[in-house]
Amino acid sequence: MSQALSFPIPTAVGSIDQYIQTVNRIPLLSEQEEMDLATRLRDEGDLDAARRLVMSHLRLVVAIARGYLGYGLPHADLIQEGNIGLMKAVKRFDPGRGVRLVSFAIHWIKAEIHEYIIRNWRLVKVATTKAQRKLFFNLRGLKHDTNTLSRDEVQAVAQQLGVKPEEVVEMETRLTGRDLPLEGGSDDEDERFAPIAYLPDPHAEPSEVLEHAQLARLQDDGLRNALESLDERSRAIVKRRWLTEGDSATLHELAAEYGVSAERIRQIEAKAMQKMRGLLTAAA
Repeated sequence: MSQALSFPIPTAVGSIDQYIQTVNRIPLLSEQEEMDLATRLRDEGDLDAARRLVMSHLRLVVAIARGYLGYGLPHADLIQEGNIGLMKAVKRFDPGRGVRLVSFAIHWIKAEIHEYIIRNWRLVKVATTKAQRKLFFNLRGLKHDTNTLSRDEVQAVAQQLGVKPEEVVEMETRLTGRDLPLEGGSDDEDERFAPIAYLPDPHAEPSEVLEHAQLARLQDDGLRNALESLDERSRAIVKRRWLTEGDSATLHELAAEYGVSAERIRQIEAKAMQKMRGLLTAAA
């Protein structure tokens, strides 16, 4: 039968300091106590055993979360995410492996805190792959100030972390960048230089793109129909004069080919073009 808890249980409190004081008063488990509780959880699914394992390691989460305060995120949120990692560790802990829960749980606690930081560091994720996340946290630890890394420092960091120098430069750019509001503030000057003022492409508005595509399609169809309305000779002359790739045929070349004068070719061309304009205007 599960035993009643003999230590304070953290509840909703008014300050993070009070929470920390509460969890620090929870006694640590001896190695044998931990082994017995973990065995009960594994073999019997004893939730009270899981609860005692979690509670006795809450101070570990607090200590680990404190190391990530430099990211500008609330300490309480870091602790909360770390507690989720602790519960995952307790669920997966196998007492038969011969290691203490504290050693096993550190990985899970840090993993949850890392994921929380990555999600909330910027509006746009700064790291999406496992390698980028490792570089993100290592680079943060290696940089001792806000100055941009020199070329030699980039090379040293890349060699130390086993990555390419360009990857270090790219991650540093992400770290030092900041989110910009799409729209400016109430000041007219802010509005003028806000991204909303220079990012939109007036030619890429969806309805305009669709309208232009439809107009081009109608023009192609109209031109095709207008050409088909011509007789064979007139159609060939118009195509050779205006619709061929490369050098178009001259009036004299077409006159020699059809055995007429250049003036006659010009007249045929003019009459055909006039007829096509009339059809295209009517179609529009």
